[in-house]
Amino acid sequence: MNESAFLNAIIQEYKKYHTLNAQDDRLIREAFAFAQKSHHNQKRASGDPYMTHVASTALQLARWKLDIPSIVSGLLHDVIEDCGISPQIIQRDFGAEILFLIEGVTKLGTLQYQGTQRTIESLRKMMLAITHDLRVLFIKLADRLHNMKTLGHLPQAKQHRIALETTEIYAPLASRLGMQSLAGELEDLAFPYLHPTQYQWIRKNITSSYEERLRYVQRVQHEIESQLHAARIYPIQVDSRAKRISSLYKKLLRNDMDIDRIYDLVALRIMVRTVEECYLVLGIIHHIWKPLPGRIKDYIALPKMNGYQSLHTTVFCIDNRPTEFQIRTQDMHEQAENGAAAHWFYETQKQSRLYQQHKVGVADQKETSIVKQLQEWQKQFPGSQEFVDALKLDVFSDRIFVLTPKGEVIDLPAESTPVDFAYRIHTQVGDSCVGAKVNAKIVHLDYSLQSGDIVEILTQKNKKPSESWMHFVKTRYAMKKIKNAMRKKMAIPQKTEYRIICQNRIGMAKDILAMLSRNHISVINISMTENGHFATIRLVVAITTRERAEQVFLKLRKIEGVKEISFKLIG
Repeated sequence: MNESAFLNAIIQEYKKYHTLNAQDDRLIREAFAFAQKSHHNQKRASGDPYMTHVASTALQLARWKLDIPSIVSGLLHDVIEDCGISPQIIQRDFGAEILFLIEGVTKLGTLQYQGTQRTIESLRKMMLAITHDLRVLFIKLADRLHNMKTLGHLPQAKQHRIALETTEIYAPLASRLGMQSLAGELEDLAFPYLHPTQYQWIRKNITSSYEERLRYVQRVQHEIESQLHAARIYPIQVDSRAKRISSLYKKLLRNDMDIDRIYDLVALRIMVRTVEECYLVLGIIHHIWKPLPGRIKDYIALPKMNGYQSLHTTVFCIDNRPTEFQIRTQDMHEQAENGAAAHWFYETQKQSRLYQQHKVGVADQKETSIVKQLQEWQKQFPGSQEFVDALKLDVFSDRIFVLTPKGEVIDLPAESTPVDFAYRIHTQVGDSCVGAKVNAKIVHLDYSLQSGDIVEILTQKNKKPSESWMHFVKTRYAMKKIKNAMRKKMAIPQKTEYRIICQNRIGMAKDILAMLSRNHISVINISMTENGHFATIRLVVAITTRERAEQVFLKLRKIEGVKEISFKLIG
């Protein structure tokens, strides 16, 4: 597709779901021209003009039914980072909202995936935490989708790293947002790079089975449509759905790689108009064919955690072959395919210009699912403005996610300071902290960190914590460590211990105790270990200063038979 065709495709796709006025048409065209000029002569690894990437990103956003600022930001999402265009120019030419979205995408791009299991969920949470507007995530996901489609042109090591990041970060993030179609597509695009041998095996062994099952399902489709029409139910659509390669592989692993045990390699999907018709269709299917025990799943009454709704059943169908059916309404289908993006579209349909006044925040992470909470808010707040207000950032007022200079994500309570961060890294880093840089700028140690900040701690050898830190740190862990360090720093000796090596003679202990008594020194403990002609005496006395301990040391040395003596002040 050439660049002119891309522009027309973006506009036509947008017009399928929205009214395009002259002002918005002009904004898209100006952004497209600005991107063309900014990326002029830039090439992708494939050799294609860089413009194909940003245009593909914008086109995907239009397919997800997103708004004009999202599409424009998709066209411009790389101009600051890759072309050196200043934020001031973006704001001047396209406004503060589009600058906000672009900078949000740029910020997400700075996150480094370390590939460790410990940081995977933290990174996903951080993406949500620093994304105060869901559209930033949509743009980033559209960007990643096109990058995955062109991954084959990169070096092998980079292919594997990006594919792993996509599978462990972006696909689950899409799933959490209820965008099941996108999540599955991202996993399928990554699968050949992560599991090349298994990918080739599946292609070789599954193709013939899939084609045969597809012919069979077409027979079933004709039969079920006839039965539904006889019952005066006229589905919006009846089609087949092939199981994705990545999910098929996971299921094969659970079933000893036996393809005959995979009943939903190809499933029939029936789309109807109402929830009532969903259950009527289920009843008709069960009247015609016997269901497999334990294979009936009602995700309408009990939606999945990401908001997915549908009825699933597997029945002994034509030729007594197990066959899966999925039954849903059109709204459920749209939600299953595009999740939060679809939800955005439905809500903003009511007030199509609402986005100029409000920004959509992420949903409440205290709930088990973002999309589940989106659905709850949709029910509770029927008006678009109420819905948008309800989406404002909530739970992440409780937590923040900041980065080390190496890109590791650190999870802290809101309003945490560089000192809290330092102790989270290591006790020694906290104890020796003398300063901090946040986003490469020196800040005070009581500075309140924000999600997305990159924090560097400045340390000094032999430095000790300051008592004043207790007035501003937020984590109990930091408070405990500071208290421990202060106790060590301020500890006052309560006694002195002497170790005396002497002749093992009668009266030695009596002479030592007599000297201490004459000098009014209280004895806390005395013990003796005999070793032939010599003895070792351990003496603990109530002396709290080094000067006094040294005076007694000199007097002990004068006692007959004392050969060697040492002492130390102890707490």
